Amino acid sequence: MQKTKILLDENDIPKRWYNILPDMPTPLSPPLNPQTREPVEPKDLSPIFPIELIKQEVSQEKFIPIPDEVRDIYALWRPSPLYRAHRLEAELKTPARIYYKYEGVSPAGSHKPNTAIAQAYYNMKEGMERLTTETGAGQWGSALSLATSYFDLKCTVYMVKISYQQKPYRKSLMQLWGADVIPSPSNTTNAGKKILSSNPDSPGSLGIAISEAIEDAATHDNAHYSLGSVLNHVMLHQTVIGQEAKEQLAQDDEYPDYIIGCVGGGSNFSGISFPFIMDKLTGSKDVNVIAVEPTACLSLTRGEFRYDFGDTIGLTPLLKMYTMGHEYIPPAIHAGGLRYHGDSPIVSQLYADKVIDAVAYNQTEVFKAGVTFARTEGIVPAPESAHAIKCAIDKALECRKSDEKKTILFNLSGHGHFDMSAYDSYFSGNMTDIK
Repeated sequence: MQKTKILLDENDIPKRWYNILPDMPTPLSPPLNPQTREPVEPKDLSPIFPIELIKQEVSQEKFIPIPDEVRDIYALWRPSPLYRAHRLEAELKTPARIYYKYEGVSPAGSHKPNTAIAQAYYNMKEGMERLTTETGAGQWGSALSLATSYFDLKCTVYMVKISYQQKPYRKSLMQLWGADVIPSPSNTTNAGKKILSSNPDSPGSLGIAISEAIEDAATHDNAHYSLGSVLNHVMLHQTVIGQEAKEQLAQDDEYPDYIIGCVGGGSNFSGISFPFIMDKLTGSKDVNVIAVEPTACLSLTRGEFRYDFGDTIGLTPLLKMYTMGHEYIPPAIHAGGLRYHGDSPIVSQLYADKVIDAVAYNQTEVFKAGVTFARTEGIVPAPESAHAIKCAIDKALECRKSDEKKTILFNLSGHGHFDMSAYDSYFSGNMTDIK
């Protein structure tokens, strides 16, 4: 049995990013200056972001042109393939049609370069010499390391310590592309020192690593900060995923009944879903959109929708989002990219408005789904992506029970080649669920 692979050519790489902000049923609450509690002004962000990204963060243009220099690099791996998962369907004995967009074909092995390339480009145009960032599982750090190498920029990555220990080859990949990689919390920043003074054995978190990376950028004139999720411009850049998926599904005369993506900060989920949510918000189509998170970090399903810092120390603007609290340090689960206390303000507002749904799973059931997928479709999924697979399997089994021929689309946001120690933990029976 062959799986269907739907391809586009280089001419089909999107020429514009889709900006969901003008279509939002409820406008976003503005970011607040942490000192004044007044709405943030562009000058407040200019020490850490280039002006073009600041403009994109607040733009009300529905479509924003993608620079040719960015599209040229996208062409190294885009358009990414869309697959019909025939073997998975047969294993599940479901009448549902399951499709997945595979972002693991990028050089970094995930969807993250879609925004990393754009961010590095705009920083290069503004004359920056170095970018700082954080990374959880290492996918974002790998992507930004790759992107800065293309534009002759230096890169400093603060990698969450537990992931630094669990995923040493992600660190090696970043170093291969020229980045300096520092386990976080570290002794190189005041933020890191503060955490270590109270908890010398801290496993770290994305919130802590963000604090360190922002402090580094803010205290060096030649450096800017880059974030791989959460912010509006990041969601914007990822919409190339969903735009391509729309064209590919149209070749099979399909439109999804369900769209599924894992959620930590929200970038891959936004990328696959926002171009379809556009149809939902304008009334031309209807689709069920599901965000999937780990039970160890229930920001959407149990968090509070309120203003909070994006980092642990409190250096970022205050964002209105679903949050577990900026001082919350999630347990050291293997899906490091989902260990974030909050969510994208856009994703949060869509959830508050009931435009999207959210579910949560334990990591053992997620890895079971990942193994099923690998043994049928042949691709080893990243632990983060396996959350989306688990939900897709659940929906397909519901279709088997009701005998409904629904179409399911999920984003396979990255491969798991650097996550085999996590699979080893699962197979050895050492993996535990954290609720």
